[in-house]
Amino acid sequence: MEAVVFDIGGVVQESPLHAIARYERDHGLPPDAVNRAVAAAGDAGAWARLERGELTVESFLAPFEADCRAHGVPVNGGRLMAYIAEASRPRPRMLAAVRTIRERGLRAGALTNNWVAEGRRPTDGLRAHFDVFVESAVVGLRKPDPRIYELVCRELRVPPSRAAFLDDLGMNLKPARALGMVTIKVDDPDRALRELSALLGVDL
Repeated sequence: MEAVVFDIGGVVQESPLHAIARYERDHGLPPDAVNRAVAAAGDAGAWARLERGELTVESFLAPFEADCRAHGVPVNGGRLMAYIAEASRPRPRMLAAVRTIRERGLRAGALTNNWVAEGRRPTDGLRAHFDVFVESAVVGLRKPDPRIYELVCRELRVPPSRAAFLDDLGMNLKPARALGMVTIKVDDPDRALRELSALLGVDL
């Protein structure tokens, strides 16, 4: 391996899915109701447009709430995004692993579906930890579009077969694996780091 690519939310930071689940519990919504509404809205939906940088958070809220209502899910978009922002805390052990990887002469990349809020992105404080930082809201592509995986490998200057990719969503791992990247699903961060350590032969 010559490079390791990390998802941000759910890998380097705590998962936004946990924040969404907490919002659902606090507001009496069925489990996974918001994610089902987002999936049903598809690539033309507000969430996908937000992550491609076509909407800012401010312009996203009304169409997102409309998407959710259309699928029977009443959501206050501003409150939901506040839950997500509050939960977006870095995982110190993951950042330490990124640092170790770079110290060993490997390249570290970030590949994240993100958004712009009031001119800032929620990942602004993390860029310095990585050699390459690919953001959906900047490049206009979002996982699982295969082109965004090709892009991060080009920017890292490594063939996909020489890169590993960590993500917490299986649907985001499949295109990476199809390109030849080695993939690790992050359900448990400690277990994922053990897998990565074994792959690289480096104590993380």
